[in-house]
Amino acid sequence: MTGVWALAALWLGLALIASLLSIWFRISTALSEIVVGTVAQLILGAAIGSAVLGTDESWIKFLAGIGAIVLTFLAGAELDPVVFKKKWKEATAVGLAGFFFPFFGCAAGAYYVLGWDVMPSWLAGVALSTTSVAVVYAVMIEYGLNKTEYGKTVLAACFINDLGTVLALGFIFAPFTLKTLIFAVVAVAVFAVLPWLTPRFFRLYGNRPSELETKFLLLCLLAMGALAGWADSEAVLPAYIIGMVLAGTVGKDHVLIRRLRTLTFGLLTPFYFIRAGSFVSIPALMTAPFAFIFMLLAKLVSKFVGVYPVTRVYKTPDPEAMYTTLLMSTGLTFGTISSLFGLSHGIIDQSQYSILVAGVIASAVIPTLIANAFYLPRHLLPQKEPEPASEEQHRAVTPLRRAAGKSE
Repeated sequence: MTGVWALAALWLGLALIASLLSIWFRISTALSEIVVGTVAQLILGAAIGSAVLGTDESWIKFLAGIGAIVLTFLAGAELDPVVFKKKWKEATAVGLAGFFFPFFGCAAGAYYVLGWDVMPSWLAGVALSTTSVAVVYAVMIEYGLNKTEYGKTVLAACFINDLGTVLALGFIFAPFTLKTLIFAVVAVAVFAVLPWLTPRFFRLYGNRPSELETKFLLLCLLAMGALAGWADSEAVLPAYIIGMVLAGTVGKDHVLIRRLRTLTFGLLTPFYFIRAGSFVSIPALMTAPFAFIFMLLAKLVSKFVGVYPVTRVYKTPDPEAMYTTLLMSTGLTFGTISSLFGLSHGIIDQSQYSILVAGVIASAVIPTLIANAFYLPRHLLPQKEPEPASEEQHRAVTPLRRAAGKSE
């Protein structure tokens, strides 16, 4: 077990470095973990050997896989049902435009310009059609826009966009067999029952030191993930929809969500993102810089062509329209999940994977920087309430008030 502990310490050390980098440079932790994984594989692989990170160890694969599942569930659980009911037309239109335009545009670019085969081209369309809920949500939290109706509408559009990505990944690359039919029937039944069963089950047996809520949710996620894997699908597909159908119940339990975030971001997702970054080949990118730049531009241009006109149709003022378009152009979590799915299933090779993941990472950084620098809707930012006077200040002011009263 000494080797296991040493390898675990190495990975958590890399995760700690990634967290520090995210704080220093004010970027998403997931983004920094991917970059750290890429650099670590490049440096440690060249110095010691390509197997030094142990990315093929079964326990690392397990932690990375469950990290992706729970992270996907949390993304779905962030949906605000009230705002979505009110703004569903606008959110759906923006989300669908944000999915379909880059999906077809990037797939066509990979096929006709880069000369990729049909299935790798479709996977490129799926991977680059995403919008990063993690990045958008982090930006909304940072500026307080998550509390505004505008911010909640943008987040709802992100969910619609990524739901299209999740469904496309499942329908295009999952073989349609009897197993697929069984999986679909069971999934529909589970999605229908969980919103009714979960709150009642939690009221009866929840709020105990045994953390029953977490065990129940993990059981549902892993069981449906196992069924999806048995049907040759992807485990994150049911996790995302389970999160969405439980957004009105579990999503409002802030204490439970916080505990799940602690488990997910503290332990699980570093293994997923660092492992995803370790598969990026810097030499492969250096030999094909045109492909990386082209795919990045294909995503950004197709997102702009699709999203911006829709925001104007719904009479969104220009600063907010551009800000929405740029945030919808970001990509990270589902882009890397889709790319890693393609690599692990032999749909794309490592060179194509490196091009896609590099494009996904760049799309998480560049649009966000431009949006916050030039198009941040400052008039929508919530006003900070004045801080109450401290006890020392109160003591200092009181004698002055008394003196003023006597002089009057």
